[in-house]
Amino acid sequence: MSTLICDCNKTMPLDPRALGASLNESLTLHSSLCRREAGRFLAAATQSGVSGDELVVACTQEKRLFLELAQQVDTPVAPIRFVNIRETGGWSKDAAKAGPKIAALLALAHLPDPEPVTTVAYKSAGRMLIIGTLGAAEQAASLMGEDIDVTVFSLGVGEADVSQERRYPVLAGAIEQISGYLGAFELQWSRSNPIDLDLCTRCNACVAACPEGAIGLDYQIDMAACRSHRACVKACSAAGAIDFNRDAQSLTETFDLVLDLRATAAFSQHAKPQGYLHWNGRDLQPLLQLRALVGEFEKPRFVAYKQKLCAHSRNERIGCNACVDICSATAIRSERGRQRIVVDANLCVGCGACSTVCPTGALSYSYPRAGDQGVRLKTALATYLRNGGKQPAVLLHNQQGASRLLDDLGRAARLDPDLRGVPARVLPLSVWHDASVGLELWLAAIAYGASQVWLMTTEEDAPQYRDALQEQLAVAQAVMTGLGYAGEHFRVLHVRDARDLEALDRDLRAAPAGTVARAGGFAVQADKRATLELALAHLIEQAPQPQGEAIGLPAKGSPLGALAIDKNSCTMCLSCVNACPAAALQDNPDAPQLRFIEQNCVQCGLCVGTCPENALSLVPRLNLAPQRKQAVVLNEMQPYACIRRNKPFGTLKAVEAMIGKLAGHAMFQGEALERLKMCSDCRVIDLYSASNEVKITDL
Repeated sequence: MSTLICDCNKTMPLDPRALGASLNESLTLHSSLCRREAGRFLAAATQSGVSGDELVVACTQEKRLFLELAQQVDTPVAPIRFVNIRETGGWSKDAAKAGPKIAALLALAHLPDPEPVTTVAYKSAGRMLIIGTLGAAEQAASLMGEDIDVTVFSLGVGEADVSQERRYPVLAGAIEQISGYLGAFELQWSRSNPIDLDLCTRCNACVAACPEGAIGLDYQIDMAACRSHRACVKACSAAGAIDFNRDAQSLTETFDLVLDLRATAAFSQHAKPQGYLHWNGRDLQPLLQLRALVGEFEKPRFVAYKQKLCAHSRNERIGCNACVDICSATAIRSERGRQRIVVDANLCVGCGACSTVCPTGALSYSYPRAGDQGVRLKTALATYLRNGGKQPAVLLHNQQGASRLLDDLGRAARLDPDLRGVPARVLPLSVWHDASVGLELWLAAIAYGASQVWLMTTEEDAPQYRDALQEQLAVAQAVMTGLGYAGEHFRVLHVRDARDLEALDRDLRAAPAGTVARAGGFAVQADKRATLELALAHLIEQAPQPQGEAIGLPAKGSPLGALAIDKNSCTMCLSCVNACPAAALQDNPDAPQLRFIEQNCVQCGLCVGTCPENALSLVPRLNLAPQRKQAVVLNEMQPYACIRRNKPFGTLKAVEAMIGKLAGHAMFQGEALERLKMCSDCRVIDLYSASNEVKITDL
């Protein structure tokens, strides 16, 4: 893989020798690669076609031009990658010190693409439903191309003019429900108006004949205004479109696309289904994007689900509901009968927030996978530190609006003396969505040598994402503070424009946080808990001064902690063991014991909700003692021996409690009560050998 760098008309101080040493290749500095030196690009593109090596171009502004130039090369050109080092590094008041960051950005561009994952397919033939007043809906329909087959659902005449010519099928009535996604929307509606729009010819005879003016140009009768003169029926005798005796009908129609012009959207969730647009009538860009959704489409299956790890429910008890609560697309629902959640991949928009809040790793982000994200973090930080960078701060941002804001900041820094641009020690790492990276990767970044991890959110993000990220960041910060690392390591930075990012510059420049003396060498694992444990182990090993043997964590959002038990209430029924999805609670087959492995506990609360004696409670914390990884005895009791053959079959407390509760019952008197003190085998033998028992055959 070869690299082309350009200082964009000498506006960036680039050191080709240092950057080349970092990449293990010889670099030539260009100043006008997209203009006078375009021949250098063509030569490199030709060479890549011969060798088959990919080409990295350190410019994103002229990406389209470079791709057009590559098409002029005689031999097929290997894939070309583009990386932005200008707005994110070179165009900054810190540009002279940005060499380590630029080296890190170039190193990231040299990483292989993530492995492909399974996809979700959509098929749209262009059947579009437009909901709104008839005039406005017809105007919107006129903006659609020939590939769109429009059906209008009329909500009355409205203020816009209604065309006399019927260009589109028109439905009218009451909408009951709209559900689905691109290529599979379902409209459930009812029709009760006397005028059948399929038969209506828009001759306007009924409009002219109605003495009350109860019929408008939407050709529907206002039943509140109608006085039953039925002049309209007589006027429509030839077409026969009006019938006051017609029964109300409940109907279902399917569509590929939905354009909603109503004041209130059909879908209340923040992330609307693909193929649905709630349009304000002004911005044409989303309308053009909707119009283009005709054909066959694919998207990655962003989330993988492992039911055996899920802490959502056991035995009709709800434990963790974090993913269901946070999903902004309502793509995750609880399936109570089967004790699991269901992820609708067609509705999923790939934000990854569910995998971030999932304490067990039952939901994992698939594209890119956790391992790929770990390699990017490790590569960026290692390259930055190896090239002399100090106190790196990782800025995680999405690839859409947040990337544009960073570009705006870099451009503004060139023109406004009061703006400094992106600081030299800030490593911007783009992700599909800022909510897709969670606690285990934030702590891994610190273990790899980062001083801080900041998450950049924009107005595109659902409000619940920011709340969940704040909760997770509070847990991460509590860990770092408890281990003795100074300063603020994590923050959510919500920005609306480039000037909001100046707070990033001031805060990071003033207060870098403490980090590890030696960067960790571990790799991010596919299993979330495994990565979390590796990061914690390194941070604990490098900790300056841990504050005690256990670090208290926030109760909300913590995936780490212990259990407190009321031994006076516990009867050792062990129902909690069966409820635990993480094998944190275990029994002892050789003795009545309840054992607990704190490292495995995900604080889902299923054991607390299952315990019939309410003897358990959660204790969110990080235990620094070695016993955290070992099974410790939470409670144990003396076994109760069968009075017939002295075989242990329960605990003394449980059997005594059972006898105490049933002693007054009419069915448990005399010998029946004594049988409660026997094991199951002896109980059956005693029942069948008793001479004074009443049998059903005797009756």
